[in-house]
Amino acid sequence: MSFTVSLLPGAHTFEASPDESLLQAALAAELLVPYGCRDGACGACKAQLVEGEVDHGHSPERTLPAEDRTKGLVLMCCAQARSDLILQCREVRSAHDIPIRKLPCRVQSLEKVAPDVMVLTVKLPPGEVFHFRAGQYIDFLLADGGRRSFSIANAPIGGDTLELHVREVPGGHFTGRVFSTLKPRDILRLEGPLGSFFLREAAVEGGDKPIILLAGGTGFAPMKAIIEHLLNQPVRRSVALYWGARTREGLYLHALAERWAHELPDFRYVPVLSDESPAGWSGHKGLVHRAVMTDWPDLSAHQVYACGAPAMIEAARADFTQGCGLPDTAFFADAFTFASDIKP
Repeated sequence: MSFTVSLLPGAHTFEASPDESLLQAALAAELLVPYGCRDGACGACKAQLVEGEVDHGHSPERTLPAEDRTKGLVLMCCAQARSDLILQCREVRSAHDIPIRKLPCRVQSLEKVAPDVMVLTVKLPPGEVFHFRAGQYIDFLLADGGRRSFSIANAPIGGDTLELHVREVPGGHFTGRVFSTLKPRDILRLEGPLGSFFLREAAVEGGDKPIILLAGGTGFAPMKAIIEHLLNQPVRRSVALYWGARTREGLYLHALAERWAHELPDFRYVPVLSDESPAGWSGHKGLVHRAVMTDWPDLSAHQVYACGAPAMIEAARADFTQGCGLPDTAFFADAFTFASDIKP
């Protein structure tokens, strides 16, 4: 038995069985709706239930509180259909726009840029051009059927290499391998591009608005892709990068961000440390999104792109929209989770 799900805007429909998430069913029908973590942590796939009944599944209370459920909001990555549905999403795209593909790749280089961060560069097969949008991610497909997700850290300029920033997770199956036994010329398999976290460029999508990039730890990776992509565009937009870490070592490409700030007239870089104040440190301290609020009390005319831990994403979304006037439709997020087979 399956149910018919209609998506607004547009006239898109797909079939969903009661035992799969609405997101799984939409992607299987080659429809791209907003999504990020696929585990209920980031809230990117939140949609309005216009008609019908769903089971909210394992939707976290922090991401979808009771008040939102009462208003008819659902997390598409967790909810399952219990009747025919009509859903209102922020946007709906066709997967044929940029197809999701599975490809082999070869490890080209590994550079340890911090005690727990490795820059992993992989090379695609000869003649392959991997199309993606700045901000999206790929999954590495593991031999045991698992998958691990990493944001692409280079701009989509049509090259044959992808750059990933891998943070070592204690006891992590894949990240442990990256930091111990993985070596150049090893073969991996990937799937992508994935996610609806990407730079909005068309004027109708707010592509002329100034941008705030909010990164926590290796959440810097997709921000690097977005910045490098913007550098190749004829129209320059005002960009402010706020990068938060616990310690100075966590700002593992600090010199690169400083160089952007010195060389680009419309670019500002604000590093923020939460756990320590090294000798001579004169920058912001505390929570990185609070630093944004201090510098930009009015965000009503901005777009914000945020990538980091779920707690950071949740706090930034609430404080920016409720305290700084940021429209909810101008907040784009990708949350790194450590759930099994999701984002280690």
